Amino acid sequence: MKEFKYAAVKEEFEKWKELGLSLNIARGKPSLEQLELSRDLFTALDFDDCIDNGVDARNYGELAGMPSARAYWAELLDVTPEQCFVGGSSSLNMMYDLIAKAWSNGLLHSEAPWSQQKGIQFLCPVPGYDRHFRITESFGIEMIPVRMLDSGPDMDEVERLAAGPKVKGIWCVPKYSNPDGHIYSDETIRRFAALKPAAPDFVVVWDNAYCVHEIRGDYVPFPDILKLCAQAGSPDMVVEFASSSKITFPGAGMSVLAASKANIDYLCGLADAQMISGDKVNQLRQVRFLKDKAHTLNMMKRHADALRPRFDAFLTELDEEIKPLGIASWTNPSGGYFISMYTQPGCARRTVELCREAGLVLTGAGAAYPYGKDPQDSHIRIAPSFPPLKDVELAAKVFCTCLKLATLEKEG
Repeated sequence: MKEFKYAAVKEEFEKWKELGLSLNIARGKPSLEQLELSRDLFTALDFDDCIDNGVDARNYGELAGMPSARAYWAELLDVTPEQCFVGGSSSLNMMYDLIAKAWSNGLLHSEAPWSQQKGIQFLCPVPGYDRHFRITESFGIEMIPVRMLDSGPDMDEVERLAAGPKVKGIWCVPKYSNPDGHIYSDETIRRFAALKPAAPDFVVVWDNAYCVHEIRGDYVPFPDILKLCAQAGSPDMVVEFASSSKITFPGAGMSVLAASKANIDYLCGLADAQMISGDKVNQLRQVRFLKDKAHTLNMMKRHADALRPRFDAFLTELDEEIKPLGIASWTNPSGGYFISMYTQPGCARRTVELCREAGLVLTGAGAAYPYGKDPQDSHIRIAPSFPPLKDVELAAKVFCTCLKLATLEKEG
């Protein structure tokens, strides 16, 4: 560990600035090594091999997706094919579309479209996924922060707040949460399934983005929230999402919405005015390449082999340079794409500013909170997945210097 005095740390910071670095750990993007794992996707489908269960992927039809694609996601998420609507490349787009349909038409049990109801609110576990928050903010929906625990959202708070009739839903990333990397506990999932909100159209947006995205250890099975909700008498409350974006190619995969059969029928009825079908050729290509759950999990182990050294490099530098000083804490996730850093109050934004001056781009401090406002100014999301390993190692050193300097400046 280097000397922790202002003059020494400032000198180290100036040396980083002189190098003219250009490093970026702002978004959770797969690395080139991970993209190489899907090279054969380009040759996975032939023109004469596009008929699946009697459905021609090259033509119109099948609004809910190719039969094999629905079956693939059903196996991955432990639901039935009839509960799956397979869309285009972006699950985020499907989530936006769900809220847009709630706004314009209402959901299955809505008394009126959300746009006709005043003062509606949405629960936002914090820290959370910034793009979730941008969706609700774009519709002018008031966002209410809910504290994240190691076991998931604070369910005492969720249950208390859901008793308000204006509260229409909650964002959730239940496995390897973005950005903390937590897995919701069985107790948290049980309490979600048993939730009795006041609003009849309350929706749990279950963004299962990292359902097969382990970094360390074997695949962790995860309870089927749809089945649990049905058993608890609320079969239509949860809408689940996932995609192959971080399994094959981001922006060129397939996404899925999983829900009760009643929800699927209702949403298909609305989507029928919007589209004839998704890109079924790409859906079939993805399925031909990914095959099934067993094959996909084997592939994800190779993804983990590429991710693990990058996470380890950053975490090792934090352990060596920051841990002895006691000036911050951070997560050590077993899956997902992020490390959550918690600085001393008032130091996160300054750390990010200093990193930018030194040539290291991070996600903006506060991005993991509604309206970009972290009340403690202490959270930073770190995404070490994309750059080459040597750049991650360099980024970690720059980050530690900037965190030290921001802390010393705050202490005066």
